[in-house]
Amino acid sequence: MDCTVSFDPGKLIRILKDADELAQTFCSELEKIIASFNNDHFNIALSGGSTPQKIFKILSSEYKNKIDWKKIRLFWGDERCVPPESSESNYGTAKELLIDKINIPGENIFRVKGENDPVGEAIRYSEIIKANIKTENNFPAFDLTMLGVGEDGHTASIFPNQLHLLNSVRICETALHPETKQNRITITGKVINNSKRIFILVNGKNKAEIIKRIMENKNSGTLPAQNIEAKNGTLNWYLDQNAAQLLK
Repeated sequence: MDCTVSFDPGKLIRILKDADELAQTFCSELEKIIASFNNDHFNIALSGGSTPQKIFKILSSEYKNKIDWKKIRLFWGDERCVPPESSESNYGTAKELLIDKINIPGENIFRVKGENDPVGEAIRYSEIIKANIKTENNFPAFDLTMLGVGEDGHTASIFPNQLHLLNSVRICETALHPETKQNRITITGKVINNSKRIFILVNGKNKAEIIKRIMENKNSGTLPAQNIEAKNGTLNWYLDQNAAQLLK
């Protein structure tokens, strides 16, 4: 199954059968995008979560030799403030499932150092992005940014009680998980919305209620994910049937 349920300028919503089809569809699309890309480097901001884990496994097996990994540069849209060997590290997960299994140069990996002081690391990583990503509209413009959505409507590490991060003029900011109080580093809303391609990937029936709220009350702006817009490219929502089950 692959159903396009809504299209408006700069926005596409696709409903896939399940989490596996969603991941496969994204990987296939990513291969096509990279193959048609003519610049020296294709800069991706990765996300954490269960869906990217499926994607990393597919990329490292089925696309290991189909994608020119030497031209890919990997960044992270957000990171937990934990050491890279922690099971909670977004970088650590990507390293185990993808990076260690493909032929990508070490200098093309730009990780957030979650073990560092959060405030200082937000500043350092902002400078790393600024030095390596082309600026457009006064902000860095990633070629592709991957995002997920939490059950509370957060995306990247921008939570509903920290909506000011959507309009921050900084590249990266510190964030605090509202329940666990864990420190996070996140790119800000203006950086996300300045990306050339934004893919929001959501699966699971536990996300159905929040997807309904996001899609049917998109003008309220009270949920971080409602504020993701294609200001400098395209916005793609990939939902599986379970996540989309409450949509009209």
